Amino acid sequence: MMRLNECFRKRLLRRERPDLAKSKRPIEVAGAKLNEAERAFNHGLLDATVVLAYTTMFHAARAILFKDGIIEKSHVCLIEYLREKYVNTGRLSGSLINTLNSIRIDRHETLYGLETESSEKDARYCLNKARGFLLTVKNMLE
Repeated sequence: MMRLNECFRKRLLRRERPDLAKSKRPIEVAGAKLNEAERAFNHGLLDATVVLAYTTMFHAARAILFKDGIIEKSHVCLIEYLREKYVNTGRLSGSLINTLNSIRIDRHETLYGLETESSEKDARYCLNKARGFLLTVKNMLE
């Protein structure tokens, strides 16, 4: 995994002014994506559920970065930022960020891998984790 200082050096993460107001919009987007993920799951669209569940988590994570004045250009660097700045300081659990990373990989495999379809169990897991992640981030930002 790429180290945080390398993410900044390669401009995959950039600093700008912290913006609490700007951090609210990704939470709204995450909520909308979670609703789409739930609809997809209810219609048996399991691959779409996995992709939308990760998208929910990604946008929620972006809200934290915006609050801190960080712009991401890499999903891996976003996770590395959260791991170093939030897990290592006890503000987020390591298991939460490990789950985010795991679902990031699932989403990548769903989109680009050779498997034919996500299982109902995997889609349900991703959906439940996305719900919990969004709630955790909302509570953090309040």
